[in-house]
Amino acid sequence: MSQISGKSVIITGASSGIGEATAKMLAEQGAKLMLAARREDKLDKLVAEIEAAGGTAAYQIVDVTKQSQVQALADETLKQYGKIDVMINNAGIMPLSRLDQLLVEEWERTIDINIKGVLYGIAAVLPAMQKANSGHIINISSVAGHAVFPGGAVYCGTKYAVRAISEGLRKEIGKDIRCTIISPGAVATELTNHITDETASKGANQLYEIAIGADAVARAIAYAIEQPKEVDINEILLRPTAQEL
Repeated sequence: MSQISGKSVIITGASSGIGEATAKMLAEQGAKLMLAARREDKLDKLVAEIEAAGGTAAYQIVDVTKQSQVQALADETLKQYGKIDVMINNAGIMPLSRLDQLLVEEWERTIDINIKGVLYGIAAVLPAMQKANSGHIINISSVAGHAVFPGGAVYCGTKYAVRAISEGLRKEIGKDIRCTIISPGAVATELTNHITDETASKGANQLYEIAIGADAVARAIAYAIEQPKEVDINEILLRPTAQEL
């Protein structure tokens, strides 16, 4: 039996891309899923697919920039499944642009989702995990949390922040709760759709011609979860073989 079987798992940003692929993979291995995103139609379809295949899943409509909604997500998970074994803070956006374009509203949105969303996710589940003396928090960063590139100053800043938060969390939460950060390179998702700057969009689309499937990241996440409790996979960095950045 898989080490994942029976685990209660929350996934934010679950309506597409890495979140969707991870949901399907973990459901196949017997996880009980609580899926969160803003697009109810996609969540409803995904839950139906999982249940039709014999899996267990439910969903909540959640904007991760709203702390009350993220807390309600955790509360509903506890209500339905009685525990929270894994929190996957996956929701994120990547509206690239040079700083001199002064797209300040996009900067604020990126910070709110990519940083505050992760912090709200941690805050929502940590008390229950500490009470249970068990749990696993997985934060999705990026290769952009390891290297800065023109047009990515704000996005890279948020992903560096996710790495710092994850390492701080690991050092603070003690021996019973695990913390993993997953840093993917170019992955075929909707991430590039958020880029409004034409020059940045063109460059990103060229890079993403070599993008790997979201299932590659889902396998990395599953690998971290399925380890014995005494094994803490702290960081996984994965890229397309052809990617230099």
